[in-house]
Amino acid sequence: MSNFTIVTEFLLMGFSDIRELQIIYALLFLLIYLATLTGNLLIVVVTTLDRSLHTPMYFFLRNLSIVDACYISVTVPKASVNSLVNNRAISVAGCAAQIFLVLFLACVEFTLLTVMARDRYVAICHPLHYPMIMSPQVCMQMTLTCLLTAFLYAGFHTGYTFQLPFCQSNVIHQFFCDTPSLLKLSCAETFRNKISIAASILGIGFVCFAFITASYIRIFSTVFKFPVKEDQRKAFSTCVPHILVVSLFIISGFYVYLHPPSHSESIKDLVLSVVYSVIPPFLNPIIYSLRNKQIKEAVRIVMKRKLFCRNIA
Repeated sequence: MSNFTIVTEFLLMGFSDIRELQIIYALLFLLIYLATLTGNLLIVVVTTLDRSLHTPMYFFLRNLSIVDACYISVTVPKASVNSLVNNRAISVAGCAAQIFLVLFLACVEFTLLTVMARDRYVAICHPLHYPMIMSPQVCMQMTLTCLLTAFLYAGFHTGYTFQLPFCQSNVIHQFFCDTPSLLKLSCAETFRNKISIAASILGIGFVCFAFITASYIRIFSTVFKFPVKEDQRKAFSTCVPHILVVSLFIISGFYVYLHPPSHSESIKDLVLSVVYSVIPPFLNPIIYSLRNKQIKEAVRIVMKRKLFCRNIA
């Protein structure tokens, strides 16, 4: 151990060592961040102001948009500012906070998507009992359960990671702190950490994925029995956006955390991180707004109200 230097700060990897490209990437990610923030906050505002959208489905969609806005805010602004000022340093405490928030928000998003599958199942398969089963109290309890589960998950893995000594390189080959990249920097045995990550992801992931799959099997079996094609179309229009969002998040996130570690660090690792940390929050509001007529109509009404208020003023 005397030959090692204890790490006091980490250096995040950039997308390029060329100064001009650093600025271009920083501005590009800032634009993506602003677009993501605008899209998600628009859904939050619309689902809050429009009383016709005060239903469990849009309650969970509003929560998902809040989580997405926070999720991308944890990583992208820091990376963009670092590229603009050409400073890649992040403190150990800052890295720990970033890892905790990334894990916490990712887990909240995944469990919320699972709850949203339950909501669609009850709405389509048990419409008469929907108001009672998905009451406001039940929706709040489900949301709090998602938050508590994510807090315990993120707290455990963050604490378990930072009890390790980091005394090798301090360069993290990602544009933000994530657990797999950090484990490579430890001079201690990390096999148990890797096993705990894989076990927890597979455990939570399997339960959520099985629940979502079972819900949609029952949903589709019910929808295909509808005698009217228009009713089938309406049912599918509320399910397709959710399926797309779930598929994107599961495939990208699972691949990043469960694929075999690479010894040769490359731009591929950065691109994969973008896929699961930036793309889902960016695409979620687009997918929901394009496939949902109620959202588009509510946005149109809210925009009309604002323009009307401006004209009066």
